Amino acid sequence: MRLLHTSDWHLGRAFHRVNMLGAQAEFIGHLVTTVREHAVDAVVVSGDVYDRAVPPLAAVELFDDALHRLADLGVPTLMISGNHDSARRLGVGAGLIERAGIHLRTDPAAAGTPVVLADDHGDVAFYGLPYLEPALVKDEFAVDRAGHEAVLGAAMDRVRADLATRARSTRSVVLAHAFVTGGESSDSERDITVGGVAAVPSAVFGGVDYVALGHLHGCQTITERVRYSGSPLAYSFSEAGHRKSMWLIDLGADGSVTAERLECPVPRPLARIKGTLDDLLADPALARHEDAWVEATLTDPVRPADPMARLTERYPHTLSLVFAPERSPDDAGASYARRLAGRSDQQVAQDFVAHVRGAGPDDGELDVLREAFDAVRADDAVREVAR
Repeated sequence: MRLLHTSDWHLGRAFHRVNMLGAQAEFIGHLVTTVREHAVDAVVVSGDVYDRAVPPLAAVELFDDALHRLADLGVPTLMISGNHDSARRLGVGAGLIERAGIHLRTDPAAAGTPVVLADDHGDVAFYGLPYLEPALVKDEFAVDRAGHEAVLGAAMDRVRADLATRARSTRSVVLAHAFVTGGESSDSERDITVGGVAAVPSAVFGGVDYVALGHLHGCQTITERVRYSGSPLAYSFSEAGHRKSMWLIDLGADGSVTAERLECPVPRPLARIKGTLDDLLADPALARHEDAWVEATLTDPVRPADPMARLTERYPHTLSLVFAPERSPDDAGASYARRLAGRSDQQVAQDFVAHVRGAGPDDGELDVLREAFDAVRADDAVREVAR
């Protein structure tokens, strides 16, 4: 059986100030084309379909379009809810939608109830484990400690118990949304440490043929049978080095796994550049980034004037500007308390200006600061008299 494994669509999410709905629609089109051209037997989507619990209408419309296009292909699709999704909202109408071959699995209680598909070699049981927030599902799974490993382990016990009742030739696929030990995170995944230690060992998933993971945005192989597809689009500059893709999985008659990465369309490349403003504007080696979405880190010891306006003249798609001036080790190592000791309020304000800008206030700015502090002290004096 041939599977297409994807996850973390995050429909409705923006990239900094850029609306990504067009790129997300392009990905859905690419997904549908891939299913058709590669003769895929089933699509699995491992959570975070939406970017938030109450998605914008445009994201819901795109999801609706995706469901119709997948249903029109006649290829079964299985989806679980992730930690960004509202499981109850995503699962509305699941019973009706299932008649069209779209199987939404958002209820933790149904972890041990599979969707069973068949090919020429027999049955394949697909188990959907939606994101399991330990504090919310510990009673359902009767675990003593509300931790990710405990609830996932209990859910997998249900999976293995159901498998034990089926023919030995039955192959198995698990969809799960979790942080598995060995995976590499990025800046764009929402923290799931609330409710216990986030990472769970891959051994939790023992006894099944393939585990289609979601949550981490980089495509990764934890083991040959346990993989992350990653997100189809980049949602932070920490993903600048990612190859966005999906897994094409061939599940053999004996449960063997053959995997191939299929690239996803890239709306615009990402670049992280660092140096002084003058260097970034002049370096010919950076010409390849002029059409990319850019995060620029400036190392000028003094904050330059109008840095964003000047950067966008060369890099018109600059989205993020970071100021990280190069300072001496002695300055960087000085403790905040030690730097403030014995200094007046106005001196502290002057130091703050110097820290942020790289140079202290000039005479005119000193006068402004002095007048501001005098006004504050006068106001305090008036309030003291009024008491």
